[in-house]
Amino acid sequence: MSTEINAVAPLAAAGAEEGPRFSRRVTLLTMLSVLLVMLLASLDQTIVGTALPKATADLPGFTFGGYTWVTTAYLLTSTVMVPIYGKLSDIFGRKPIMIFALSLFLLGSGLSGASHSFDQLILFRAFQGLGAGGLMSIAIAIVGDLFTPRERARWQGVTGSILGVAFIIGPTIGGWITDSLNWRWVFYVNLPLGVIALLTLIFLMPTLRHPQKGVKIDFIGAALLVMGAVPLLLGLSWGGSQYDWNSPQVLGALAVALVGSVAFVLYELRLERQGGQPIFEPTLFKNNAFAISIIVTMFAGVALFGSIYYIPLFVQGVVGTSATNSGVIITPLMMAAVVTSIFSGQLVARSGRYKWIALAGAGISIVGTLLLLRLGVHSTNSDVVVAMVVLGLGMGAGMSLYTLIVQNALPTKIGQASAGITFFRQIGSTIGLAAMGAVMNATYPSAFRDALPAQVKQALPAQALKNFDNPQVLLSSTAMAKLHDAFAQFGPQGTALLNAILDGMKTGITQGVHSIFLMGLGLSIASVIVLFFLKEIPLRGGGTRRPSVVAEAEETLAEEAGVALPAGHI
Repeated sequence: MSTEINAVAPLAAAGAEEGPRFSRRVTLLTMLSVLLVMLLASLDQTIVGTALPKATADLPGFTFGGYTWVTTAYLLTSTVMVPIYGKLSDIFGRKPIMIFALSLFLLGSGLSGASHSFDQLILFRAFQGLGAGGLMSIAIAIVGDLFTPRERARWQGVTGSILGVAFIIGPTIGGWITDSLNWRWVFYVNLPLGVIALLTLIFLMPTLRHPQKGVKIDFIGAALLVMGAVPLLLGLSWGGSQYDWNSPQVLGALAVALVGSVAFVLYELRLERQGGQPIFEPTLFKNNAFAISIIVTMFAGVALFGSIYYIPLFVQGVVGTSATNSGVIITPLMMAAVVTSIFSGQLVARSGRYKWIALAGAGISIVGTLLLLRLGVHSTNSDVVVAMVVLGLGMGAGMSLYTLIVQNALPTKIGQASAGITFFRQIGSTIGLAAMGAVMNATYPSAFRDALPAQVKQALPAQALKNFDNPQVLLSSTAMAKLHDAFAQFGPQGTALLNAILDGMKTGITQGVHSIFLMGLGLSIASVIVLFFLKEIPLRGGGTRRPSVVAEAEETLAEEAGVALPAGHI
């Protein structure tokens, strides 16, 4: 084989092994630890919310504005650390960086549970996020190191389902722990499980990547990343909730984020041209598979989290179904996503192809979103469940697929590639939640007032109607009981007046979520269009390779590496 082929060999070798890379015992024990770490990270995002009401009553120093900071502080630190951990794991190896991240996470969990004031809880949650940022992305990278690409597909389907399982069981577990034990045990429960995973990683996990020598850590790039990401997340979290979108706080935060992001990209490009080791290499976006996977992942993050957040509002506010937590309502969607995630992983492993599965998943998501758009004020639980199941089947196909795609396309940069997917998924989710919140806030008030009969508008002054501008009122049993008691004082006419107002609120919510689902439909259609431009690199390993598949794989890898292959090289 010619020297041109030899130049591509290191890339192809990253996934071409046919046999197992490690012993079955080491592989299974390492995967057990990895899955446990992923479950810890996923559960922590879903169970803490159930403990906050009890924590606010128990801890001194609570302020209403500080309530959201328990979640926001964790989100800020965990998100910004994702690409930093990804790069560090490529440089120093997965094992030491994972052990470090998990140790920080466990220490933060213990400190959060031991908090003596609300300010301490916020601070320790931020510290916990510093460790949590490495758990999911490095765990996914470890899967990439343990297995060849086709073997990896089987496990990625399982890992992708972890998020769905955590979302289903998390709120229930959190509620049980808070009611039966104490809110502090929502954090303490991480410790025994985390210690088991930590010991397994220390003593049984193989050294997947040896540390690179003579590499300088990109501290300036890390600082600029923080400068770009933190204000962005803050601005998106504040907008429409704590401050108006045109307020100095929000505009200032977004302006700083823009300056920081531009400075980060320019500095990283300069460092990369000089042969350094940037925290995140901007030229990764020149890779077709990476760029398209990031775009589709962000679109999916917007659509998925918008559905997760607003379907419960529709079900409880319009259909009238009561539930103890949103996890119960979203269970059909998540269960369908879990099934498809595992099933699609098996299909990819058998076929070695992924593009048609990505297109099928995006197409099914379009059908699911169209079914959501058919929902109205007279829809039943069955109508909602059917729509959620179809949407879940479509979204589940992409839960882990795009991680597999970028790892296969960038076999020598698995840490950065995996972290990139995780980072932009979280950014997309935050952007999506902010955008959909803005759509709801813009649509609901006018739709609510237009739906009110003229006699209701005459009976109640405009100032009184402002009390119903927040549709979340329908989700609070306490608020609803107070409203019924207040209007009942005016007899049957008061009850009729309240029912007319509630009907108007339901119409307003329906139109608001329709606008949100319409945005989701547009993103799903855009995903299908973008996916047509995805170049497929056949997955190697795990089966007998046909010469034509080998040739196609080497040609695609050579194209990504900028190397010319001679004619008739196979």
